Amino acid sequence: MSQLRDNNAIKILADNVKRFRQEQSLSQETLANMAGIEYSQVSRIERGIINTSVSVIFAIAAALNIKPSQLLEDN
Repeated sequence: MSQLRDNNAIKILADNVKRFRQEQSLSQETLANMAGIEYSQVSRIERGIINTSVSVIFAIAAALNIKPSQLLEDN
């Protein structure tokens, strides 16, 4: 079975993480600290390089005080 990678979904997540982070005037490093993940992971998510886990999506959403589903909405 080949590894599933939905580039459109990854781009939606990347754009939403960046938008919500910037709306709250947070740096990538601050968001990473709030979510309990590595700074470089936030950077890779926002650039669409990695297909991150559901757990990380929930941690980022909690740090941003939004619903996890908001990070996956195609605006």
